[in-house]
Amino acid sequence: MIVVGGMIGAGKTTVATLIGQRLGSEVFYENVDDNPLLPLFYQEDEQAQAAKRYPFLLQLTFLSSRYRSIKQALTHENNVLDRSIYEDWYFCKTNKDLGRISELEFMVYEDLLANALADLASSSTKTPDLLVYLHGSFETIMYRIGLRGRDFEQDDALVDYYHTLWSGYDDWIQQHFTKEHILPINIDDYDFIHRPEDIDCIMARINHSLDTLRTDT
Repeated sequence: MIVVGGMIGAGKTTVATLIGQRLGSEVFYENVDDNPLLPLFYQEDEQAQAAKRYPFLLQLTFLSSRYRSIKQALTHENNVLDRSIYEDWYFCKTNKDLGRISELEFMVYEDLLANALADLASSSTKTPDLLVYLHGSFETIMYRIGLRGRDFEQDDALVDYYHTLWSGYDDWIQQHFTKEHILPINIDDYDFIHRPEDIDCIMARINHSLDTLRTDT
């Protein structure tokens, strides 16, 4: 199993699709467009957010959908995930630190996440083989968020939130994933849409990483 992870706007869906095409694998996508809470999370003011608890509710919907996705993916021999349950905690913790999610809500979330991960561990012998981690400069991230054109993501008031997520992401990944299972891809150096040779380069690196992991096991 290959998981494509990284910051909002890093290009996870594009890269996951290209990897799936090259490997002939099914791709399990992050459910974003059909999530009614996502625009509310981005567009409602702080008072409405606090009253209606949109950040907490959004994290619960993401946890539920990512749990379903990885359960489905684990039934297949080879597959690619567009983000996964394994990165979900970072977003919830960041929103707690920003005061958008309460300590009690975070405790409930962590309990649900722990139960989900325990169920995954007990019901399958498979775990993700490789995290293809897309990272890059904040300028590139902001450019790509603008490029994909989701209206609710474009408010200038969100820049500080994006920067907070971006600034801690690399350290969190390094602390929570073993080095051998991470393939970092600096998106500043690649253009997967306009330079097809770039995906050839990435696939060579992915295949090398997978071969190394198989040899080590």
